[in-house]
Amino acid sequence: MAVPEHLKFTYEDYLLLPEDKRYELIGGDFFVTPSPKPRHQRVSLNLANLLWTYVRAHELGEVYEAPLDVYLSRYDVVQPDVLFVRRENLAIVGEDCVRGVPDLVVEILSESTRERDLELKKKLYARHGVKEYWIADPDARTVTVYLLQGDVYIETGVYGPADAWRPHVLPGLEVRGSEVFD
Repeated sequence: MAVPEHLKFTYEDYLLLPEDKRYELIGGDFFVTPSPKPRHQRVSLNLANLLWTYVRAHELGEVYEAPLDVYLSRYDVVQPDVLFVRRENLAIVGEDCVRGVPDLVVEILSESTRERDLELKKKLYARHGVKEYWIADPDARTVTVYLLQGDVYIETGVYGPADAWRPHVLPGLEVRGSEVFD
């Protein structure tokens, strides 16, 4: 059952929250996320570093890490663990937040976000048109890659420490699972 419009929280409500926690607004509902554990942060830093090094060397755009607000709509403001915006789309990067759709979003699973990342945010990102979505699982030591086809994601592969893959939105880059889960 859909939440009535007058009961949904908005971006304006979101801006009033204290800055001491990590919040997201999805479908007008607030979600509070505890700070990530060290293993989560290592995977995040490894991925961000791999992407940033390549993107910077080839002047392809920008790579960001959480916490950074991504404003998808008045009722949807998320903080992906890692995101990439192509150079030609950099106009969506504002002073306070990213106001639009990143080209690549990476979510790293944790106990508190697993279900949200695998279900709710996957649907949200597809609905808003994020071209490529990765879900990194530090426990399983895998990265599942999804590519947007129409308005749904198609899984293109599950990669572990012994594997390598090429992001669709970053031609020429090869990501090695051993570098992600090092």
